[in-house]
Amino acid sequence: MDVLWMAPPLLLLFPLLMLTSSTFVFYFKKFFYVAWMMVLALLAIPMCFLKSGGRDVENMRLIRSLVRHVKYFLGLRFDVSGWEHLQTEGPYVIISNHQSSLDVLGLMEILPDRCTMIAKKELIYAGTVGLICWLGGIVFINRKKPNDAKNVMIDASKTMLDDQIRLWVFPEGTRNQTGNLLPFKKGAFHLAVQAQVPIIPIVFSSYSSFYLRKQKQFNSGTITIKILPKIETKGLTSDDIPSLMDKSFHLMNSSFLSISNSVPHSNGPCKH
Repeated sequence: MDVLWMAPPLLLLFPLLMLTSSTFVFYFKKFFYVAWMMVLALLAIPMCFLKSGGRDVENMRLIRSLVRHVKYFLGLRFDVSGWEHLQTEGPYVIISNHQSSLDVLGLMEILPDRCTMIAKKELIYAGTVGLICWLGGIVFINRKKPNDAKNVMIDASKTMLDDQIRLWVFPEGTRNQTGNLLPFKKGAFHLAVQAQVPIIPIVFSSYSSFYLRKQKQFNSGTITIKILPKIETKGLTSDDIPSLMDKSFHLMNSSFLSISNSVPHSNGPCKH
């Protein structure tokens, strides 16, 4: 009975905290995001087995359709330009900057058909989310063992051509909210050159106008996504990879700075 008596005051306290405490909003949104994604994954697992019988890149269509609504719960929206650059036929490698787990929402917003990701091996142990990633054909690499990662990339390039799939890679290799892109790692470029497929750079604007992890702020906001023209790799060899990396980095970093400066700052709770 005591618990029931306390329920009304707690229900009244919730909207008050949502309106006045940015720290409370931050933790609530983070918790909700993780929990809801796990619930969606739990729903998607049997659907993927019914649809494809198991692990298949075609499951990403289903996953994409289930996840796209999550942005509304978090108060986010996407402003996308350059859609025409994703109309490229056949396999290709997508590279994009990596800021937080929220990247998944932008990724699902524009994910082309027959496209999956390359992700760190630890993700497979993330409960229902890990299992749905496996069912979606995500390629897992062990970043602690470079030789293993290299072999996975070699296999991935063969799979791209044999199965006509696209692969999404985060070339920075880790999450980054420093205000500039981190130097790129070679994996994505080796993959594209080995398979002789184009690279399509995609840039997400900075989240700092609405999401600040250290300051515990998570407001509503707009994420600008810019899809850049493809970069051809036909005829390139491993000797060309350093210049290919430099070209891609400078294109993406300049676009990142440009679109991040043009994103309006959002409003949200100002008290802590």
